[in-house]
Amino acid sequence: MSSSTHSNVRHLSHGPAISRRRFAEVTGGVAAGGLAWAALPVHGAASSARKLRIGVVGGRFGASFQWHEHPNCQVTGVTDLRPERRERLRKVYRCDQVYDSLEIMLKEARDIDAVAIFTEAPNHVRHCVAAMNAGKHVVCAVPAAMNLEECQQLIDTVEKTGRTFMMAETSYWQQHTISARKFYEAGEFGTLFAAYSMYRHPGLEVLWFENGKPTWRHGFPPMHYPTHCTAHLIGVTGERLVEVSCHGWGDDAKALKGNPYNNPFWNETAQFQTDRGHSFRVEVWWKGAVRGCERAEWYGDKMSFLCATPYGTPPTIVHEGQGRELDSGGFTRAAPKVERYNQPHWWSTDMLPAPLRHNSGHEGSHCFITHEFVDAVLHQRRPAVDVYEAVAYTAPGIVAHQSALKDGELLKIPDFGRASGK
Repeated sequence: MSSSTHSNVRHLSHGPAISRRRFAEVTGGVAAGGLAWAALPVHGAASSARKLRIGVVGGRFGASFQWHEHPNCQVTGVTDLRPERRERLRKVYRCDQVYDSLEIMLKEARDIDAVAIFTEAPNHVRHCVAAMNAGKHVVCAVPAAMNLEECQQLIDTVEKTGRTFMMAETSYWQQHTISARKFYEAGEFGTLFAAYSMYRHPGLEVLWFENGKPTWRHGFPPMHYPTHCTAHLIGVTGERLVEVSCHGWGDDAKALKGNPYNNPFWNETAQFQTDRGHSFRVEVWWKGAVRGCERAEWYGDKMSFLCATPYGTPPTIVHEGQGRELDSGGFTRAAPKVERYNQPHWWSTDMLPAPLRHNSGHEGSHCFITHEFVDAVLHQRRPAVDVYEAVAYTAPGIVAHQSALKDGELLKIPDFGRASGK
């Protein structure tokens, strides 16, 4: 589920575009960014003669990745319960080894090292556990789990089997998130004391019913789908969300009635606190007079970075004010320096193998997800969004929804830990 509304942006009238020299100062010296980036090789060509043999499960969203384009990957099996979706996978990945179900593929396939799982959210943990117990590495669509117990089950399975698990979170690899991560690692923000992320997808209920019957998406709680937002902070700074107060909004719409989650909300808005004492506001809204977007704003005491808005404001950098100005009440305040940021296309750089250097789904993220998983498995390293990161993105939303059901009660978020060395 995503929204990708694009609009033409205008230049801000009160600041020049960030210069090439300034851009080089900010980003040029950063070795591919922070956290897991230090482990991500820079590719001008394939890094190995080895190929990861992957099976793809789920012929809707699962058909939108570039496994067949990666020089170190080969699609050796595809499956979906629906014949028409199996056929789509077969055509997209040019793979004639087609299975009727994931279970059959896990039982019969002898030439699959890893499985890409793009099935219904309520089945993610069950399918991931089955694949890892069958000895397969796993990359899975979001969210990682449906409840806190499943979060722990997923971690336990990774630790027991020793298989690689990666969550295919698009927001971690959006072009603006990569920029924010580079700014953070370069120390440009100073102290990044607050962040704000929004995932707005009005009209999502068109996916709630198919041929008159409800799908798994019918009434799915907004905060059970938080990862497009939580990745914007956790995936930049590495901090954890430790408590939350959340409020929901719903109405008496017929579409909300009788959903299997007993969810009364269209929209949920959460205020998180991090383990560093910082503030993080998250909006997951599926109804209202708003344009769709997946964007964030990062606020520091030296610099702030704001994504483009769906209303025409371009990506913007705000520097700590050195000048002075008067507010509407006649009081003096600092006057910040505001610049338009020319967002690089990171997908066109040597951060990716040459065949993957093209734009892809969810603001350029799909090629990065493809490469990160393949490269992590072949080099036997942790992927950027490993199981601990995946749970850190997912669990806060589960608790936030419980807070919303309790009229915003402040709730603690359990700590599921980190991989050793992180």
